[in-house]
Order: sequence, then C-alpha cells, then structure tokens
Amino acid sequence: MVIQQLSRLGQIIRPVVAGCPIIRKHPWLTLLLAMVLITPAAAWLLNRVYPLPLPGTSEERFAQTITDYRGQPLRAFADINGVWRYEIHQQQVAPFYLQALLAYEDRWFYQHPGVNPLAMARAAWQNLRCRCVVSGGSTLTMQVARLLDPHSRSLGGKLKQLWRAAQLEWLLSKDEILELYLNLAPMGGPVEGVEAASRLYLNKASADLSLAESALLAVLPQSPSRLRPDRYPERAQQARNKVLKRLLDFGLISEQQYREALLERVLAATPRAPMLAPLLARQLHQQFPHQAVIRTSIDADIQATLERLLRDEIRRYPAGQSAAILVVDNHSHQVRAYLGSADFLNNERFGHVDMVQAIRSPGSTLKPFIYGLALEEGLIHSASLLADVPRHRKQYRPENFARDFSGPTDPQTALRYSLNLPAVQVLEALTPEHFATALANVRTPWQLPKGSQPSLALALGGGGFNLWQLVTLYSSLANEGQVYPLQTLATEPDSRATNNSEQSPRWLFSPATAWVVGHLLRNPRPNRVRTPQVKDALPLAWKTGTSYGFRDAWAIGVTPDYSIGVWLGRPDGTPSPGQFGSLNALPLLFRLQQRLDRQPQWPAAPSEVSEQRICWPLGLAASSTQPELCHQQRDAWIIRGQIPPTLRDTADGLMPNPMTIRVSANGLLISGDCDAAADHTRQLALWPRVLEPWLAPQWRLQQQLPALHPGCHNNDLVVAPLQITGLEPGSWLAEPTGSHQRNNDDNSREIQLVLGSLGGYGSKDWYLNGQYVGTSTGNQSPTLQLTTAGPQELVVIDEQGSSDRLAFYVN
Repeated sequence: MVIQQLSRLGQIIRPVVAGCPIIRKHPWLTLLLAMVLITPAAAWLLNRVYPLPLPGTSEERFAQTITDYRGQPLRAFADINGVWRYEIHQQQVAPFYLQALLAYEDRWFYQHPGVNPLAMARAAWQNLRCRCVVSGGSTLTMQVARLLDPHSRSLGGKLKQLWRAAQLEWLLSKDEILELYLNLAPMGGPVEGVEAASRLYLNKASADLSLAESALLAVLPQSPSRLRPDRYPERAQQARNKVLKRLLDFGLISEQQYREALLERVLAATPRAPMLAPLLARQLHQQFPHQAVIRTSIDADIQATLERLLRDEIRRYPAGQSAAILVVDNHSHQVRAYLGSADFLNNERFGHVDMVQAIRSPGSTLKPFIYGLALEEGLIHSASLLADVPRHRKQYRPENFARDFSGPTDPQTALRYSLNLPAVQVLEALTPEHFATALANVRTPWQLPKGSQPSLALALGGGGFNLWQLVTLYSSLANEGQVYPLQTLATEPDSRATNNSEQSPRWLFSPATAWVVGHLLRNPRPNRVRTPQVKDALPLAWKTGTSYGFRDAWAIGVTPDYSIGVWLGRPDGTPSPGQFGSLNALPLLFRLQQRLDRQPQWPAAPSEVSEQRICWPLGLAASSTQPELCHQQRDAWIIRGQIPPTLRDTADGLMPNPMTIRVSANGLLISGDCDAAADHTRQLALWPRVLEPWLAPQWRLQQQLPALHPGCHNNDLVVAPLQITGLEPGSWLAEPTGSHQRNNDDNSREIQLVLGSLGGYGSKDWYLNGQYVGTSTGNQSPTLQLTTAGPQELVVIDEQGSSDRLAFYVN
C-alpha cells in the first residue's frame, strides 16, 4: 500500500520537473525536492498504516474510584485488566513531583523533539565504556512510546520506539505527553501512574506529596520491581537520595530542603485499595461502570468512625448476626454514612448482603406515620383517648408485645411503649388503603405479597419495607413534613434538582403535623441506655420496632440535622429470640448520635400549633366542656384549632355522647319506656364501653346512672354488669383446690382453671395476658391451662363490649 501511494506521488512530481528549466539544469534539486515532498508524505502514510496506539476509553484506561464528597477515596475497582491506575491531570500533581521527574528523567523535555541525540550519545558512550547498561538515554516521550507499544531490545525495537516517539510529538502537545506518563508509568505490580502509587503506597493524593516522597515516586518507574518501597525500602531510599542529590546539583532545591528530605524514612504500606462504604460503592460501580471517578455524598470521617463502632458492637453477637446503619443530612438530604452490613469481609456475618436495601418487616417503626396521617386528617389530636384493650369480635386481633392491656391511653403513651392495639384502632379509622396510598405517593411504597390488599396488619409491620425507606420517611419530621429523595452522589448545595419531578420533595403531611409527631417521639431515654456516655440532653426523636419472630430489630432517630436508621438481625431471616429494637438497636442508635457533632435544638412550634387542655372521655376542649362531663384533663397539641372528639368504638353503636337521660324530681332515672314524670334532663359523658374494667368506679356507666325509678321496671341503658366468678382478685394459685387441679402426668405442673362469669350479654371471649384463650356460650365454659408462674391478667368481654378483668398470681 505504501509503495502504491509513493508511485502516485512520483507521477505528480514528474510534470513539475519537466516544466521547470532550473530543476532540469540541476538534477540534484530534483532529489532535494523529492525528499522534501516524500518525507512528510511518507510519515503521514506510515501514521495512517501504523497508527499510534493511544489509550482507549476511560473505562479501559483507569480503575474506578469511589470517593467521599471531599474527594477522599472510599473504594476502588481495578480496570478491565486488573490494573490499579487512577486518572490524574498535570495540574493536580504536587509541583515537587513534576520538578523531580523532569530533573531526573528528562531535563530537556520541553526543548527536544521527542528524541535527545546528546542524551543518546552520552548513554551509548557510558554503556560502551562500562560494557554494561548504565543509562538508556530515553526521553519521557520515548518512555511513553514504550508504554503504549512495548517493543523488544533489538535494533528494530529501538527504531520502532523512535518512530512512536516521533508520532507522539507530531500528534500531541508536550503537556499531553507528560500527562500520559503521569497515568501510565509502572509503579510496581499492578500499580500504574503516580496517583495510584501515591494512594496505595503512601495513603495520600499525589497533590500532597512531600519533596522526599516526590523523589521516591519519580525514580520508582526506573525499576519498579526492584525499588518497590513496601518490599525494599532501603533500595528505594538509596534511589530516592540520588534524585534529591540531582535536584540539589541543578539548584532546584536548597541545602536545607535537601537535608530535611534525606531525614525522611521510606515508609510505605503494601498496596491495598481503600474499603469504606463498600456496599454503596459496589452499588454505584454497577450503576455507573464507565465513570472513572464517582464522587459520593459520604463523609469519610463519619463513615470510618461508625464502621469502627459497629465492628466493636457486633462482636457481642453470635456468628450469623449482622447490622446496617444509614445516616442522612436533613439539610442537603445527602447520605453521610452507609453501612450495609456489620463487616463486609466477614462471610459468617453475610457481610456481602446489603441490609440497607433488603426488604424486611418494619415492625412498629411506621406507627408514628399512622398517627401523623390521622392528625393530618383531623381524626385525632395528640391527647385523644385511645383504647389499649382486646379487639373483641374483630377479624384482626393482635396482641401487645408485653401481652397485657393498659386500658385508656393516648398517642404519645402508645408510641412511647409501642402499644399495638391503639395503633390498629387509629389505622382502622384512617383505613389501611389511605395509609398505603400516602406512603406510595412519597415514593416509599409497601412491598405486599402479590395479589394482596393493604390491611390492618400494616400497623405491626405486615408488609415489606427497608432501612432506606424508613430513614427517608423519618427525615420528613425534620423537613416540615416534606419527603425528599435521598442522595448518594455529591452535589453543590445550590444545585438541587428541585425542578426534576424525580428529585422534588413531596408532602406527607403539613409542617404543623410534622412538628407534633416529632414532639411525640422526643421521649426520655430508657434507664437501660442512660449511661455517662449516653446523655438525655441530645435532641433525638426516636422509635423502635421488632418484627414477628424476632427477625428484625429496628431503631430510627431524627435530630434537626440528621436522620439515623439502625437494623440488627440475621440476613438469612433466622429468628433471634430475645433480640428486639428497644433492647439491642436503640442503645446503638444513641451511641451513633453522640458521634455526630452538631446538636441543635428543635424549632419552636409553628403558629398553626397551639397547646390546649382537653377533656376525657369526650376529647373536646376543657374550656367548652361542662365540668361534670370532664372526668380527666390532658394537655394536647392542637393543629389549626381543630379538636376532634374521641374515636367511636363499634361496641358503643349509635349511642350519642354525651348521653341525655331523664331524671325525676327526687333524682331517680326515668327509663325510655317508663310513664313516670320526668322533672329534668341530665347529660352523661360516656367512656368507650370496652374501657370499663380499667376505669375508676365513678366513671363507669353503672355508677354514673342514678337509681331506677320504682315506677319503671326496665332499665334499657344498663345490662347486668359482667363479672368474673370462681376466682378472687389477687388470688394465688399453687395447689389444686376448688375448680383447679394439678396435672401430674408430666413435669409441667399444670394448673387447670374453669372460667366462669355472671351478667353481661351473649357469648363471652376470654383473654389471658393479652392472648385469646376461648369463648364461653350458655353453660359451656372453656378450661384454662396455667403453666407459667408469675402475675397473670384475665379479661372477659361480652357481645356488647362490656368487660371485666381480674389479676391473680400463679406460684
């Protein structure tokens, strides 16, 4: 091909020669003209036929580096050939390094055309005199040529190197050639380029190299295997000192700089890639495989601190246990720490499984958002009367974690003690569909089994959620009810893509509701985690959760600055009996929060929020409630002046509240079907009937009603009160007496108790320590087997919701 092209060039020259008398008269001019025309043409043709093998695309040339938001490396992935090479530009390298490199390797780099004849002649003479290789005389351009296209040490190989050097000088600028060297220079093993060597050997960026370190890395490519500083520090130090001496001889450094640099010992680590936030780095590497540098939102200092803390913490747990932590800056919505597992390199703890993203049961962690949405809808206020009682005649009948009932309660108490039954009561009023739709609207949808619909089980974690979604939701409490998508890539504070529908915030509830929910969650710390290291002063709103079967322990906390999520458990889903949120995850949450520096105070209540006194059982403002209808007063946070009444229970039917009764002149009750004359009417504030066993006697309906007028024979307001029989309150059961007997067939020492009751209406459901144990109808009563020693609570509820309870003890 080259011969054909030259033949065509000869055909062009011949007419020029024939038409020029001067050239015809002096034939040597013909030769000169041919050389002038042919030489560049031949070079151009050779360049076309044998193009310079410049590095390919960035994913082929460089390892991928995942950095924190300041640029500090978190994790790196080698290039497609397993080489560690980090992209660097000339202006990013320490001036000392460039000075040492040019002084030692190629002092006339910016003056020669790619080949330095004087240097080559000097090297040839030195090698000839020594009869060994003293120096090679290669310029930096020639070294880059050899790196791009390796060649043999034969004469043909040297000519090939010279040709490639000429190509480089022809096609690239001096700075571009130098930059190729900075990125391709061999530094020992799979390490190439000054940035990779600086990071892996010296644990710093090449911009931060000292004079002595610059000299070390400048000489290392001369013999990278023999001078590796991690293996042969003495050899490396001797070679480095030669570079320093040359810098001194050339007057590039002072005598003092020279002496100080000589005092620095060569201390290099074995090349090891950084390993912070490894699971997030893996996720981003898979998402952006062709990006040489990915700058994340992670704060490497926070990340490293929390990884050390978690590694220490997880040692208390058996093999198979793992943990996950997510920390988010509430102002920028950027993730500052991402710990997907307790120890990435520990296979026994499933370190490779990312539990920040794993779908699990969230337990009770979403209860605050049930109450928040109910506040937003005007169904309740912060001190509404709720019922922590068995869900009689309901299709979904959960129990409390402690397997007991507390009777009358309010949202703050229910959240503090994570009571299940009040949360289900509020969700029933809100509807599971509304709850699921609200969460899906802010991009945190439940994961439900295929074909299933939202149900009341959502209140107790009956669906799939992950730590990422939980922290996303909780951060809304510090962002006035707005849910922002969390960011893992660093952005400038003013460049948030709020115009992008995928990045713009969405309202979960109003700023007023967000403030009230946050206030309800700012509980004092439990005594078990109140230590000198964990103080009460930190402004943390928190909630815990434990999934069914002790598979997941959660703790989520929010301050004005940070949202923090903690998960503990086994990634394979194996239960961990005795491990739950408030005992295991919560203390870790408090220690994490103490590691974060900023501790501002929560803002004051918004103008839409006011504090008022309300009355139980009606739930209305004390100022507008008659004293006889206000049995208890509570402080409540009221939103936009709306004070909703107490939620009605289905057991109360359509009975109005307050209820109006007719009373005779002597104060006796006139029933509805009685002809006796009524003197006046009275109003009674009714408590939900299901709460009767937990009420003070004077607040029960039976006690509030006056005695029945003797002229009336039927009290249609009161059924004979329900009462447990056969057992006295406070009884101790130890020996088989009366209606109970000991079963001696095995070692269980079981006590059998036949349940009985008087009064009430219809069939009765029985509960022992919060668990349903049976139903009695007519003359048929269930038998209770008592096998567990300690305090017991027995509750019975009839078809109208009337109930009785009794406490006793099994010895």
